[in-house]
Amino acid sequence: MRDQSELEKIIGYSFRDTSLLTLALSHRSIDGANNERLEFLGDSVLGLIITNHIFKSSKNIDEGDLSKLRSAVVCGKALAGVANKLSLGNYLILGTGERKSGGYLRESILGDTVEALIGAIFLDSNIDITEKCIMEWFNPLIRDALSRKNKKDSKTRLQEWLQKRGHAPPIYTLSATEGNPHSKIFFIECVLDEFEITGRDKASSRKAAEQLVASKILKELGV
Repeated sequence: MRDQSELEKIIGYSFRDTSLLTLALSHRSIDGANNERLEFLGDSVLGLIITNHIFKSSKNIDEGDLSKLRSAVVCGKALAGVANKLSLGNYLILGTGERKSGGYLRESILGDTVEALIGAIFLDSNIDITEKCIMEWFNPLIRDALSRKNKKDSKTRLQEWLQKRGHAPPIYTLSATEGNPHSKIFFIECVLDEFEITGRDKASSRKAAEQLVASKILKELGV
């Protein structure tokens, strides 16, 4: 078994009760105590911390999208990625058969071990210290998930927002054009009567103008 003090340096936490760290790394394929109960606890702690962070940092995102964001951050693939970043595979305690079959590379085992490690840190310390560790490990995943959501174009975001609330999709109207055929400027308007909002803008293409109008309306709606 490798020196677990090396792992403590990697994860940024030193255990008072090192038996908890050993237990967190112990897969059910070994004889004796394993990490399944810690995994159960860690799953709940992780879910609470990530949900709370996303909820507070994404005030204009509705429940459905919050759920999708959380799932993207705590899915098996994401957890395995965190495990690899922390080099957990090098410290896993596996049964002989599991070790020979490459269990230290298996995504499900790595992800479960991350949750068990979180459970162990929580028992060894408190919720604040556990949150600090989780945010250090998961912040890049949260940023990526938020970035992917925000990369949706404005027209798509506006249409999805309206449809989720039972409203008709927006209609963009060409109100005027200016310039010669090779350098036209397109003036687009979109009216949302139910919200008493009218968006207007212009651009060198109709599509670009519609995106600008949708972006303005989203800001008016506070989305």
